[in-house]
Amino acid sequence: MLFRDITILDENFNIRENMYVGVSYEKIDYVGEQMPQKDFGEIYNGKNRLLMPGFFNIHAHSPMTLMRGYGEDMELEDWLFNRIFPFEKHLTGSSVYSGTLLAMAESLKNGIVSTSDMYYLCEDMIKAADDAKCKMNVSRSITNFDDVGLMQTQAGKEMKSLFENYNGASRGRIIVEMSLHAEYTNTERIATELAELAEVLNAGIHVHVSETKKETLECKERHDGRTPVKFLADTGLFNTRTVAAHCVHLEPGDIDILKEKNVNVAVNAISNLKLASGVCDVAGLLRNGINVGIGTDSVASNNNLDFLEEMKIFAMAPKMYYNNPSEITVNQVLTAATRAGAVAQGRRDTGLIKEGMKADLITVDLSDCHMHPAHDTLANLVYSATGRDVRMTMVDGRVLYKDGEFTTIDIEKAIFDVERETKTILNKIK
Repeated sequence: MLFRDITILDENFNIRENMYVGVSYEKIDYVGEQMPQKDFGEIYNGKNRLLMPGFFNIHAHSPMTLMRGYGEDMELEDWLFNRIFPFEKHLTGSSVYSGTLLAMAESLKNGIVSTSDMYYLCEDMIKAADDAKCKMNVSRSITNFDDVGLMQTQAGKEMKSLFENYNGASRGRIIVEMSLHAEYTNTERIATELAELAEVLNAGIHVHVSETKKETLECKERHDGRTPVKFLADTGLFNTRTVAAHCVHLEPGDIDILKEKNVNVAVNAISNLKLASGVCDVAGLLRNGINVGIGTDSVASNNNLDFLEEMKIFAMAPKMYYNNPSEITVNQVLTAATRAGAVAQGRRDTGLIKEGMKADLITVDLSDCHMHPAHDTLANLVYSATGRDVRMTMVDGRVLYKDGEFTTIDIEKAIFDVERETKTILNKIK
């Protein structure tokens, strides 16, 4: 495909107008101001369109689309134990597949090309992502309170098997990681053994860290004053590429550890605000050179996958946190949403419009009334645009969504299946 006469967000995150971008097979093959000599096949008219890297959602629980709106106006612990966990007890492979496929559709519609997912029944999640042709970093989350070894648990066996059978599947679109749900849902032995396994396999880690104040305080009580960050670092969990989700309640010294261990932080601004968990110190993390990406968390606590909406709140929350409107620039926001997220996922071959990079691209409509005037196109993108402005989503050079139509997902069937699976579970709970 050739994008002709289109505005682009270039590799330095600057706006360039009247550009040509050629995609050949899975990669970006040409970026320039002149019409290329090579025939790239289909031509995409770039009038009133912005071409940019797709979004990388680095913390999600996709099957939880089945629980959208199911637990409202509740604190995290009450929400988890009285609404979410009872519902999740009845999930099946079929319901997880259906929930994940609908999440992939919603993701594509909102420009998300790759998602880092932490859950269980992961083979069904992988099948949904593969059927949709999306990219996914998937991890079988470990929760265990018993004094046993990691490989004595069913979850541990499933996690290792998943890695052995699916890591790198679907031409690299699927990356399998290790996941400790959190410090407060596991023993130190489990955390240590998981860290050791991840190092042996050279696998990435996905873990919840310091989401609430209570989590941090109780961790210090359990572990001789150590914060969740310090505890997890001591177990060796940060010795491979790690995504630490939330990081809302960090204490002095935590940021130094995250920086030393090159931990990537997934900021989930909307979910944290909705559950009144707090606001992550994004500006402080960035000032210390920590790679920060953006996550939606699940739609049970968000309640949608509108990534542009997530970017806006990601940008605004630090301004309130510091009572300083100059905190966080639009370039920092766009970097977090694209290239930084790709790096956090271990996908260094994407996230930029640059020759040789994977063609994980989206187009955004610049013509609607809320995008005018365009004093600053980047500011309009972060503060004015919504997911409805995404017109096309491409993964590995293949168009998966365009102008309201999906090329790999039967959206009516996906919605029907989720409604059916949800009703079945609710009948069991009642």
